[in-house]
Formats: sequence, structure tokens, C-alpha cells
Amino acid sequence: MATIPITKRGAEKLRAELHQLKTVDRPWVINAISEARAQGDLSENAEYEVAKDRQGFIEGRIQEVEGKLSAAQIIDPTELDAGGKVVFGSTVELEEEESGDAVKYQIVGEDEADLKLGLINISSPIARALIGKEEGDTAEVQAPGGLKRYEIVAVRYM
Repeated sequence: MATIPITKRGAEKLRAELHQLKTVDRPWVINAISEARAQGDLSENAEYEVAKDRQGFIEGRIQEVEGKLSAAQIIDPTELDAGGKVVFGSTVELEEEESGDAVKYQIVGEDEADLKLGLINISSPIARALIGKEEGDTAEVQAPGGLKRYEIVAVRYM
């Protein structure tokens, strides 16, 4: 199985979700199923069906998270020494050449990405355009609104 890059923060977030699923959600749904069973005829018991569906979702998510954690290659951005190049985990400050708008992104794994927080997926078009570049370089990104050019203002490993 291929490794999945993930930041230390992202791995901790997945571990917390797994803990929640196993210690809170799973026991809750088991209790909900037993309560629904106690109501009698299961063939017409909507609560039972809902609880069984929820149990299937929880068990599937537990397997998914465990699989991701077992294949994870945890990268701590503070320990990177990439010589000023943009790599997975780095935080990049950009300036859009046309508008002059400044943005800051950290390149993270798929499960961590949240554009509102400035966390972009390693496989996103902008991240792919930035990887390997250095401060002062220009990256061209094919965006839905057309081609955008960004100047890399700063690269940090934090």
C-alpha cells in the first residue's frame, strides 16, 4: 500500500476522530440498536433501521481512518530542511500578479485540506504548481477563472 503524506497535526486529528468513533459513537449506536430491538417487530421498526445504518457508517469510517493512519507518512513541517523550496507541509505566502492580492497557504494532505483555514490539498492545481519552486519564483495556475500567476513571496516550514 502506498504511503499517504500527512502533517503531524493531521495525524492527531485523525487519531482524535478514531478515538471518538470507538469510545463514544460505537457504544452509543450499539445501545440504540438494543433499545430498538426491545421495541419488538424489527421488520417495521424505523429506529432499528436508522441505528443499523448509522452503525454501518461508523464501522466503515473506523476502517477508513485506521487504514489511513496505518499508511500515513507523518511529516512535521518544523523539521523540514528543503533549502527554501516549496514541499509538502510548507507554508507559502503568495501575491497574485494581476490583482496584487496576498494569500497564504500550507500544503497538506487530503484529509486536512480546508481552504477557509488556508490549508490546501497536495494534489490541488495550485499546490502542484508550487511544489519545487522557491521564494521569488512565479507559479502559473490554471484556475476556473483562467490562468493566474502568483509570485512566491515567502516559504516557511512551521
